[in-house]
This record gives sequence, C-alpha cells and structure tokens, in this order.
Amino acid sequence: MKLRLLLSAAILPLTFAVAAQAADVAPSAAIEPAGDGLFGRVVSADGSPLPGAEIIVRGSGRRAVSNTQGEFSLPGLTGDVVLDVRYIGLPHASQSVVLTPGRAAQVTVTLGGDDVTTVADVVVTGVITDGVARSLNQQKNADGTINVLSADAIGRYPDPNVAESLQRVPGIAIQRDQGEGRYINVRGAPSAFTAVSVDGVTVPAVDPGTRAVDLDTLPSDIVSNIEVSKTLLPSQDADSIAGAVNIKTRSPFDTRRLAFSGYAGGSYNDYGGDDVRAGATVSNVFGPNQTFGALLSLSYSETNRRPENIENAWVEEDGVFVLEETLFKQYETQRTRQALTGALEWRPTDQTRLYVRGSYADFEDDEYRNTLILGYADGALQPGATNTTATYTGARIYRGLRHRTQNNEITTLVLGGEHSFDNGMVWDADLSWANSEQTYPHRDELVYRSSATTLSYDTSNHYAPSYFYAPGNPIFGDTASGFFATPGNFSFRENTFRSNTTQQEDVAFRTNLEIPSQFAGREVAWKFGLKYASREVDADEERQRDRAASANPGTLASLWGDAQGQNFGYRLGTQYDKGLVDAYLAAAKGSSPRRMPDSLTADYTAQEDILAGYGQARFDVGATNITVGLRVEQTNFDGSAPTVIDGALSTAAVSRDDTDFFPNLTVRHAFNDNLIGRVALTRSISRPEFSQIVPRRVEETDGLDVSYEIGNPDLQPTLSNNFDAGLEYYFASLGVVSANVFYKDLNDYRYILNYTEDLASGGEADFETPINAPEGHLMGLELNWQQKFGFLPGWMSGFGVFANFTVTDAEIKTAQNYGGRDTFALPGQSDTNYNAALFYEMGGFSARLSYTKRSDYLEEINADTADLDLYVEGREQLDFTASYDFGNGVEVFGEAKNLTDSAGIKYYGSRERTYEYEKFGYNAFVGVRFKY
Repeated sequence: MKLRLLLSAAILPLTFAVAAQAADVAPSAAIEPAGDGLFGRVVSADGSPLPGAEIIVRGSGRRAVSNTQGEFSLPGLTGDVVLDVRYIGLPHASQSVVLTPGRAAQVTVTLGGDDVTTVADVVVTGVITDGVARSLNQQKNADGTINVLSADAIGRYPDPNVAESLQRVPGIAIQRDQGEGRYINVRGAPSAFTAVSVDGVTVPAVDPGTRAVDLDTLPSDIVSNIEVSKTLLPSQDADSIAGAVNIKTRSPFDTRRLAFSGYAGGSYNDYGGDDVRAGATVSNVFGPNQTFGALLSLSYSETNRRPENIENAWVEEDGVFVLEETLFKQYETQRTRQALTGALEWRPTDQTRLYVRGSYADFEDDEYRNTLILGYADGALQPGATNTTATYTGARIYRGLRHRTQNNEITTLVLGGEHSFDNGMVWDADLSWANSEQTYPHRDELVYRSSATTLSYDTSNHYAPSYFYAPGNPIFGDTASGFFATPGNFSFRENTFRSNTTQQEDVAFRTNLEIPSQFAGREVAWKFGLKYASREVDADEERQRDRAASANPGTLASLWGDAQGQNFGYRLGTQYDKGLVDAYLAAAKGSSPRRMPDSLTADYTAQEDILAGYGQARFDVGATNITVGLRVEQTNFDGSAPTVIDGALSTAAVSRDDTDFFPNLTVRHAFNDNLIGRVALTRSISRPEFSQIVPRRVEETDGLDVSYEIGNPDLQPTLSNNFDAGLEYYFASLGVVSANVFYKDLNDYRYILNYTEDLASGGEADFETPINAPEGHLMGLELNWQQKFGFLPGWMSGFGVFANFTVTDAEIKTAQNYGGRDTFALPGQSDTNYNAALFYEMGGFSARLSYTKRSDYLEEINADTADLDLYVEGREQLDFTASYDFGNGVEVFGEAKNLTDSAGIKYYGSRERTYEYEKFGYNAFVGVRFKY
C-alpha cells in the first residue's frame, strides 16, 4: 500500500515541474532566466563550491548564505547592487551586479582569484584546512547552533563509519560494539534522543529495541557532509531532544563536470587479521547548458575481528557479592559493509530544480563464538565466601559454539523539487520512503555440560583500568586444572535455534512555503509547512530448542578441531571445529521441536502516524536575526503482540492518540564580523521505543540466565523544555573558539528498570521493564577551540589544533524508591567528554594525531541495590593519520587506530565487580586516494 502511495504521489513534483516550466521558460530558450532577482554561486579560485559563504547586499543589509553547492538566491532585487561576500579562510570580495527589471540575473563570485576586489589578505590552502573552512563557515552563518563535518574533514580521520566520524564533533560521544562505534550520545543524552536522517529522509532504527539508529551500518565514505543541529527550528521535526543529525550524500552539481574519485587500501588488526576498504564516486552534468546531473557512489569494506572477552554475573547473597557464572568468549567475526548512493537532478532554470536521491547500506556481522561457562550457581555456595572469593560444590561447566549472522539494511529514497517565484516566494515539496531491516537468519548454538564438580574463584586481583595494557589475573575455577579440558567429563546438553526479522518502513510527504513580506516596517520571511509520516513496524522471531537424546551428536571430542583457545592468558582448551558443528546444526534444525510457544510473545506489529504543521517568522533587527514560531505534532499509535497465558494464545493491543505543541524562539546576533552570539528556547520530544510500548512479555534464556522483558502500554513520551546559549569567535586566519551552555528540563524521562523476582515454578528470574521518571534534567557546558597557526613563521605555520571539552550534569527523579533511592544519574550520560587533535599540513603532506576520551556512565538501574547498577567505564583512544598528495590527483595515506590498545569495560557498582572486560587491539591501514 505504501509503495502504491509512493508511486501515485510521484506525480506531484512532476506536475510542479511542468507548471514551473510553463510559467517561467520560453519554449525556444529553456534556460533563459526570467523574473526579478539574483541567483548565484560562490566558488574558490579552482571552481570548487564554497558552502556557508555570507552574501550581504550593501546598503540594504539583506543577507543570504550559500548552500552546499555554493549557491544562493536573492529574489526580488532590481537596479544596481553591490554584493559583499565573506568567507572565513579566504579573502572577502565585493562584486557589482546590474539587475534588469523582469529578468533574473546570474552571477558567480570567485574568492581568492585575481578578478575580485579583496578586503583581506589571508588565504589558506590544504585538504585539512579546506575542510575546516567549509565547516566553520556553515556553522557561523546558520540561524541555530550547528556543527558540520565535511567530507574532507571526515577523510582525515581513520573512521570507517558515521558513528566514529561523529565522535570528533564537540559534545558527542559514542557507544561501541567490539571496538567499533555504533550509537552516539549527544551532550550526554541517551542515544535515542537523537534523530538521524539521510538527505532529509528520517531513518528508522534497525534494532527493534531502540529508536537510535545503528550508525555503524552507514560507511563514512558515502558522505558529502554531516550537519548536527543542537538547537531545532520550527521547520525541523521535534523528535530530537539532544540534536538532529542529517547525513548529506554527494550531488553531481558539487563539481559540475565529469568527476571521478575513489580510494582503496588494506589493514591489519592485531586481534583479527587483514581488512580491506574501497570506494568510488563518479558524477557528471550534461544536456543543454548542463541542466542535468547524475551521480553514483559505491563503498565496500571487510573487517575481521577476534576480540578477547570475559563476562561475570554478580549477585548478592547474605550481604556478600558472589559470582553466579563466569563466561569466556572466544570470537571469530567478519563484518562487511556495502553501500550505494545515487542522484539524478534537473535544474532547467536557476529558479527550478527537481531531484531523485537514493541510498542503500548493508551491514553483515558473521560471528562464531566458542564459549566456556563456569556455572557456579548450578551448585551450592559454601560458607566463608567473601566479596572476592567463593567456593561452590556441585557446580557445572558449559562448553558451546554459537554461530550467529546479523544483517542490517537501510534504504532511503526521496523525490522532490523546489521553485523560487518572481515575487520571492519559495516552495518545495518531497515524497520520501525509508526502510530499515534487521535480520538474524540464524543464531544457532550447540552446548555440552559437565558433570558436577567443585569450582572456586578469587577476584582479589581484579581487572586493571582501561588505560593499562592488560587485565589483572583473577583466578577462575577450572581454568587452572584439566577437568574442563577432558571431553569425557561432558555430555550433550542442548541445541538452540533462533532467527528473527524486524522491518520498519516509513513513508513521508513534506511541503514548505516561504513568503517574503513587509511587516511593521521590517522585512519578514514567513515560512509554513506540513508533514505527514507513517511508519509500520513488523517484528517476527522464531525459537527452537532440543534437549532430546535423539539430538545428541556424539562425544564432545568428535566435534573438536585443532585450535587451542586462549583469552587474556587463560587456557580455554581445544575449540570446536566450525565446519563439523555447522553441519550438525543444519541437520538437527529440521528435526528439532516446533517453535517454542513463549517465543511467539517476541513478535509484535505497530503503526505510528504523525501529522505535523508549523509556522515561523524570521526577521532582522539590525545585526540580530530572530526566528519565532510554533510546531504542532499529532501522533496516532497502534500496536499489538501475541500473549501466551496458561498455554492459551491471544493478542494484546494498545491504541494511543497524542497532540503536542513545540514553541520556538531562536536568536542570532552578530556583535561584529567575528563574534556571534546565539540564544534558543525550544521544546522537543522523544517517543517511546516501539518494542517497549506494545503489551508483550518476552522470555530470554542466555546460558544459565533466565530473564523477562515486559512491555508498558502506559509508557509516555519524554518531553524536554530546552535553553541554549553560546558565544563563538571566528579567527580570520581560520579558527574558532566557542562556549555553549545548555539546560534540558525533562518530563517523563523513560528508563529501564531491572529487578529480580522468584518464579512460581521455582527459582528466580531477572526482569526488565520501561517506566517513566516524572522529572529530570540535563545541563552542561561545551567548549571548543579550532585554529591553524598560520601566524607562526615558516614551516611552523603548518601546525593547527582541534580541541573540545564537554562537562554535563544530569539526574532523574523516580516516582518510587528503589533500594532506598529515588534519584539517579541519567543512563548514557558521561560527566566529561573531550577530544584533542594536533595536525600539521604543509605542501602535499598532512598528518593528524587525535585523542578522544569519555568518562564512566550508567547503563542500567538495578531496583534492588545500587551496588548492582551497571556502569560502562570511560574509554580513551589515540589515533593517527598521515597522507601525501602528489599534486596529480593521487594521494597515499596511512592510518593507525587505538594505539592505546584501550579495553571496553563494564562493572556493577564498583570496578572490583567487573561485568565485562573486552579488548580489540590496534588497527593499521594504508591506501591510496585518487581523483579526476
């Protein structure tokens, strides 16, 4: 149905194009400009577009800012005008234009060339500095507070995906999976508080458990630039409490000629093996007067990882913290990323443009995991246990092999157009389709279990902090003897099979109309818009388990290979043969029992329809730019999930209808050409995760642990009233120093509560459910300094620095006490986060040494005791990149990541109670870039 809607609605932009052509274009001269006004481009001396350039009409003070193709428009102008053009890092320019009534004029302003009148004498060149200039000019001249990462800047870091690129932005930290960035935390907020779009198309999450987008699915080399809006305007979707990330792909009008570029290279990871990455982009403009443009971009990468991992499950028994189990994981993982972007654009006149843009990204994680589980809790805890030592009799050891394949796909498609009318009105409309899908074709596992044995441990020599190069050496049970390595001590326990698919499909239509006018003696730009978005979510999971004697594949030794396992120096014995286990599991799956009844409860469907409208006015009072407006969003939600009660299957459903208002005041003031101040009062929202709001009860079994995930149909969206203020000083020699403060008053913040309860069938299980905290806040200070030291003499002028530091304070207040507490840190919030980079660029050589660090943060709240709240230890990373450009379109480069060999660590309440210790190793990459 949504596909039919997409096709039927496609006629709208086409009708718009025909109408615009009929009104503005003579049949014999399709590109002859018509109407009043000025349309132009700002370019550098080599013809490259300059985004973010500020164009001022001398005398009237009327202002425009160039877009990513360097284009700008000033409709409605007549007579002789003088344009003053300013761009940080290049000489300013002034250019006279004669405008004939009834006919639009075209102009190209070149900065840094010989044919302009310069009013400054500083010119910066170089790949790093050019990327910085593009970013700073867009940030300086934006109405709200934004940060921009250009493709040039991204390419100077060893960041293979968008998440890792964004960690360089002030106020952004990342969450990692096996050492690779996956989610982002903007200004200390949870990852779900940040919306992500590609070319303006909202991207649905691939993971069904969150609205946060897995940014490791998107490779960084498909990007033209990334814009992070930390304050929103009424014209932007309100679902971004922390900020909105818009990833812009390349356009054929970036270069306006036949252009080809690419790169290729390989790397080595000391915890894995050889990796490869490659990408290519080709574009051209063609047709009469080059009014058509086409672009195609491809990207591919393959990484091999063998991280070392140890996990511990802690509980409290009679006032003493003891281990339930210790889990050693021996990984062998291959990750591949493939991406394709394309664009078709038609610009028959300066006033009219139509486009189709699409992107596709595919991420596959194929993982084998040998596991050794010391199951202390299978036995009886002996007297004399302490917080670091314990002995269990009747304990068991589990040895398993899991083969899991995860596949993420993100697809976006947008069809749209824009037209500027002779009277200065601008109308745009687009129809978009986005689809995100996460599939686990299989998560199959074979497990053997030992006979009863006695296990002891001593964790007094606990893991070292992440800035050391090795963990401590706790003594874990049977890794010191040969019992676990003797096949005859083990017998077949079970095989399990899981597969699931979650698909989120989003169709949206959006239109905006901007109207210039005079109001109270001032020029006021009114802007109105509507958006309708409909998202459908479908989650399906299959689970099977077989413990029958008929499924027994034989002795454990018959499935072993030749490899010996080792994890942080612990000897894990002979490992399973992957081929033998895969063959057994493939044969056993067909004869396994039917789907487990409780696995039905993991399925759910949901539909969320959002109808939004806004109105805003933008006007100037001297050097002050003011935007004021209101956005209204109505949300209709329907969701359902199967339930199994006493063996009977039924369906539970929820239906909700909410309307929210989002007032907005954004003020930008230019104290002078270099000093910019901003203040914003805004309101924003974060809607509940789909999986949390549907009424479902899902059982999860992982090794010895049994847990339940409980949905909450009464879960409310989080609303935030926001205050932002900042000062930015821009150096003419290319640089900025800035300070921004922010405060977010949170209402109905949602969090995951973890607790333990006894089961009626005996034993106990862990439960988690989302609930709302009635109040909370997030506030902080963000400092940023970027500068190239061009004022230094000779070769020293090639040095420059990037540095930013963010400090935040946050808490939530719950409606009830948990373990004697009702006030908690905000999950996902680090008190401090900072980046520092020193770069050097001279001639064709450039190099950058970069360091990033975030402090500890809370991940999960335990309802029973603060000593079992789960924290993630802060992590640091040191990276280095260098390149040499031969000046003929060929450049060689090298990268080194994680030179500190930093670990990923999680702990319960205190670092002595380590939950997870994982190391990923360093990565060294060399390659070549080329462009034509």
